[in-house]
Amino acid sequence: MELAYVTVTCAAVLANAGIAAADLVKAPFVLANSAEVGVAPAWLPSLALLKAAGAAGLLLGLFGVRPLGIAAGVGLVLFYLGAMAAHVRARVFHNIAFPGSFLALAAGALAMAAIR
Repeated sequence: MELAYVTVTCAAVLANAGIAAADLVKAPFVLANSAEVGVAPAWLPSLALLKAAGAAGLLLGLFGVRPLGIAAGVGLVLFYLGAMAAHVRARVFHNIAFPGSFLALAAGALAMAAIR
């Protein structure tokens, strides 16, 4: 179980750190996706900060600050539920697998941290 927890949490940390960096540099795919779902480019730095904070919290949870890891997992799950809702609201389904994948990683890390 410990190996699964570490693996899923590390995957969630890397995925969120990567997408936070893409948000910060306003990568073309980020700008295109944001425009499709109605997120203004001015929001990207704030969204990147939330994702980076979630990744950092998960990492700290991995290194022993369990309540922070759980709180970060909850925050990321809520964040990606909001992203899924934005996709559904805008009827943008062709790339909904991306926020769905991030949601699955965050939920997996949260679930494993909670039962650990």
